[in-house]
Amino acid sequence: MTMSNCLESFRIDISEKVIEDLHRRIDLVRWPVKELVDDWSQGVPLNKMKELVAYWRNKYDWRRCEKQLNSYDQFLTNIDGVDIHFLHIRSRQKDAMPLILTHGWPGSVIEFLKVIGPLTDPESYGGKAMDAFHLVIPSLPGFGFSGHPKDGWKVDRIARAWEELMKRVGYTRYVASGGDIGAAVSSTMGQHAPQELFAVHLSQPFVLPDPPYENLTQDEQAMLDSFEYMARWGGGYALQQASKPQTLGYILADSPVGQAAWIYEKFRDWSDCDGTPENVFTRDEMLDDIMLYWLNNSAASSGRFYWYNWDDGLKGIKINVPTGCSIFPKEIYRAPRTWAERYISNIIYWNEPERGGHFAAFERPEIFVEEIRGCFRLVR
Repeated sequence: MTMSNCLESFRIDISEKVIEDLHRRIDLVRWPVKELVDDWSQGVPLNKMKELVAYWRNKYDWRRCEKQLNSYDQFLTNIDGVDIHFLHIRSRQKDAMPLILTHGWPGSVIEFLKVIGPLTDPESYGGKAMDAFHLVIPSLPGFGFSGHPKDGWKVDRIARAWEELMKRVGYTRYVASGGDIGAAVSSTMGQHAPQELFAVHLSQPFVLPDPPYENLTQDEQAMLDSFEYMARWGGGYALQQASKPQTLGYILADSPVGQAAWIYEKFRDWSDCDGTPENVFTRDEMLDDIMLYWLNNSAASSGRFYWYNWDDGLKGIKINVPTGCSIFPKEIYRAPRTWAERYISNIIYWNEPERGGHFAAFERPEIFVEEIRGCFRLVR
C-alpha cells in the first residue's frame, strides 16, 4: 500500500458556475411520462419528483450545507493512490473514545451530521461526559469529496486504508461503526483485528451463510424473504451498478434530476418513513446528500464499488473483536442473532430498536446515539 503520512487541511468551495450549471440543467429537464400506478411501485411518482426538483431549483441553498460542513475540521490524505476526505471532530473530553463512522450507498458524511454534537459533547445533549467520542468520518473512495480510484477498491482494501487513516490521525486505540458498505468495512476491520481496534458496532451485520438453508428459525426465514423481495422488487439498482456502472454513469452524470431520483427512491424505500420520505428527512437533508454525488460527479465511481465487490455479496464476515449489533426494524434485512453468532466470535451488545431503518443515524439520530453509547460503554 503506497502512501505518505501527509494530512492536508480541506475546505469546500464550490464555484458559482457549478451551481449555475446545475440550475441550467434543471431548467432544461425533459420529464418522463407519468407512471401508470397510484403508488411508488414503478419508481418515484412524477408529481413527487417535480415537487422535489422545484424545491431544489428555487429554494434549496447549497451554501448553507457548504457552511455547515466547513464548520468542522476536514482533511485530505492520500492512501494507496487515492485522496481520502474525512471530517475529524475532537471532543472537549480529552479521554473521549476515538470512533470511525463509515457511510454506505447512497449515503455520505451527511448521514452523520445530526449525531456529531451528541457523540462528541454528550453533556450538552443530556448525556454523560464518560460517553464522549472523538469522531473520524471519512468519505468512501469514489464518494463525496474523496478521490476517484483509478483501479478497483474492494472492501478489504478500504478496511486497511481506514486502519492506516486512524494511525495517521494519531489514535492508538479506537472503535468503528457503520451500516451498508460501512458495515462491511467495519466488519472487515474486525476480521483483521489490528491491535488498535478494540470493538465494532454494526447496524447491518453481514452474516448470510452459504446454502443449503434447512430447519430455519422464523428470523432466519424472514432474512431470506427480504433477499427474495429485494431481488424481485428493489435490487435493480444494485444489479445495474454491479454490471454496468459506466453506462449508468452517463445517465446520472448528465442529469441532476436522474441523479436525484436514483437516490430519492432509496430514501423512501429503505427508511422508517411510513411511505413518505419527508416524514423523516427534510428536503434540504436529502438534497444535501444528493449534492455530494452531483457536485463530485460520483455516480459512476460510487456505483463501481458494486462491480468490484459483487462476487462477495452479503457473505458472512468473520469478526474477531468484541462486536455490538443494532437491528433496526426497517433495515433492508434484519440479521438474525443465530446467524450472527456463527460469524461474530464475541457479541457484547445486541438490541432491536423500535424505530429506524437503513439510514439510522440520519433518520433517528437520538436512537442511533443511544445505540452507539450503549454498545461502546461496555468496552470503555
